[in-house]
Amino acid sequence: MFADRASELERRAIIHAALADPARLQITDTLLAGDASPSELAALLAMPSNLLAHHLHTLEQAQIITRRRSEGDRRRTYLQLLPGALDSLAPPPARAAPRVLFVCTANSARSHLAAALWRQASNLPAASAGTHPAAAIHPGAIAAATRHHLPLPRRRPRHISQVRHAGDLVITVCDLAHEELAEAAAVHWSIPDPVPTGDPASFDTALAQLADRVRRFSPRMVAVS
Repeated sequence: MFADRASELERRAIIHAALADPARLQITDTLLAGDASPSELAALLAMPSNLLAHHLHTLEQAQIITRRRSEGDRRRTYLQLLPGALDSLAPPPARAAPRVLFVCTANSARSHLAAALWRQASNLPAASAGTHPAAAIHPGAIAAATRHHLPLPRRRPRHISQVRHAGDLVITVCDLAHEELAEAAAVHWSIPDPVPTGDPASFDTALAQLADRVRRFSPRMVAVS
């Protein structure tokens, strides 16, 4: 018991030490909402790339952030917070929107699952769309939702131009959609596409990652009319 407490205290000390810098707090506040490439972070924070690299290295060493390769432009990586890394810290200020809109390329799996998870977690309305909609929701997404008792409305995939309302907070859950929409996406969650593999484990993994993001982000959203 004492050893477990000492280990937890040591872990918390490492996190607090890594965050004992305004720039690194700014980076983690940004990544708490969504993922970003190093170049996007550098532009957003107006920070030289060599200084950003130093801060990112410190956060990676403390196991607060990680990187994953883009499924769109393979030369690009996305930085993301490790699940639970900041659970003991106070969250940044809330964000306001009348609705959240989840977007992926085909609107056949990740964006539908994200919207369904959001509806369970929040009273703030949610919708989904795609940049290049498929003909139907992927059977693997339907099966994953069924396995995890997640109500998934059988809506046909739609293009973002048909769905987006003024004031929507756009959350991309697909690297390709994020890179296509650019500044139009307020938040990005870099979730691997389960469709190419198509096996149940890939859809379960995507669903679990989306559930973690919704759990972290939904309490920070407030509705506005």
